[in-house]
Amino acid sequence: MSSYTDPNGVERTWESAERQTRPANCEIDGVGIVTILNKETGPELLLQKQYRPPIDKVVIEVPAGLIDPNETVEECAVRELKEETGYVGVAEQTSSVMYNDPGFCNTNLNMVHVRVDMSLPENQNPKPQLEDNEFIECFSVPLSSLFEDMKKLEREGYAIDARVGTIAEGIELAKRFKL
Repeated sequence: MSSYTDPNGVERTWESAERQTRPANCEIDGVGIVTILNKETGPELLLQKQYRPPIDKVVIEVPAGLIDPNETVEECAVRELKEETGYVGVAEQTSSVMYNDPGFCNTNLNMVHVRVDMSLPENQNPKPQLEDNEFIECFSVPLSSLFEDMKKLEREGYAIDARVGTIAEGIELAKRFKL
């Protein structure tokens, strides 16, 4: 619980959590990684399945990770992508700082677009380098059917991470408004 004073001067309490792993002199906790694999059948979003104890479910997520001290956001994204998926890529674009759930916690991140050249030998049969506490299954979903595929995975009992859901919603909005 934390307290704050509202605009009317009333002292209030709020249930909240605070991440303790943010490096000193760093404004973010970590990165989410948007990687589009350009396959022969069309562009696919690289995703992963990972069990998350706080909700006791396997979650459909983009690759992600915590930033190390003295590491740039882009370096973190490229490192985490290789560790979690085996793919070697190049960071191309970084989002504004995003807060995961500001009504409850201070956790934040940048989304980093990482380009993977599928023609490179190291990306032909990628091998993750997982830590002993990571149990991650990688897969990809066509961008054209991401929204429907997330609904299907949800019906199968998976939880959908907000970042993945937001990407799917964005694609649906772009289709609807022909952007």
